Amino acid sequence: MADINETMMFKVEKDKDSEAREVVMTVYQALKEKGYNPISQIVGYILSGDPTYITSHQNARSVIRRLERDELLEEILKWYLEDKK
Repeated sequence: MADINETMMFKVEKDKDSEAREVVMTVYQALKEKGYNPISQIVGYILSGDPTYITSHQNARSVIRRLERDELLEEILKWYLEDKK
């Protein structure tokens, strides 16, 4: 059991980074093609875990479920923060 005063490290493998990027872009494009607001829909999915926020168009619903929501969130956060440098 970890000491409550210690900070735990969380690390995603490099292969997961590129897979997460591909998943986000595929789902984003499918949502956009169907006329949804991709950002709102992806946020809804990440917060709730409910796959019905994601369209089945282009198999996007299955694609997004290949990764854990925390992996998707990490990739999105990296893109945002790296763009601010």
